[in-house]
Amino acid sequence: MSDAAAKRNASCELDATDRALINALQGDFPLTREPFAEVAARLGLDEARVIERLQRLLDARVLTRFGPMFQIERMGGAFCLAAMQVPEADFERVAGQVNAFPEVAHNYRREHALNMWFVLATETPDGVATTAARIETETGVPVFQFPKEREFFVEMKLEA
Repeated sequence: MSDAAAKRNASCELDATDRALINALQGDFPLTREPFAEVAARLGLDEARVIERLQRLLDARVLTRFGPMFQIERMGGAFCLAAMQVPEADFERVAGQVNAFPEVAHNYRREHALNMWFVLATETPDGVATTAARIETETGVPVFQFPKEREFFVEMKLEA
């Protein structure tokens, strides 16, 4: 974790309400006209306070993402795990270039010959190859694609 990330996380101490909110948001999110009001009612809070706390947790990067998970293939799109072997001296530059693509999500550094791993999410199956080619052109680094062979559902919930 970088010094800046450690500082952000340290400045956002979690209290019992934050923990209850995080736990409540990890499943069974209401699909209604006022979902945050429903979550708030379950927690004994008001809607504005729930939204404010959620935004604070996102801003502090305690939570890195809040949103739905879609099965993109059912909507005609595609996901693909991808990796690159990026020279250490170029890592930050390449990470910035890769992250600038709206099709890129979850970009992580790994201790491996393929040291940059990310997910491509595209509107069409052909979009994966097209985006990978664009990334290669932009960065000058080959993109290795690891398409999904089988899908497994693992409902992972982390107790806050």
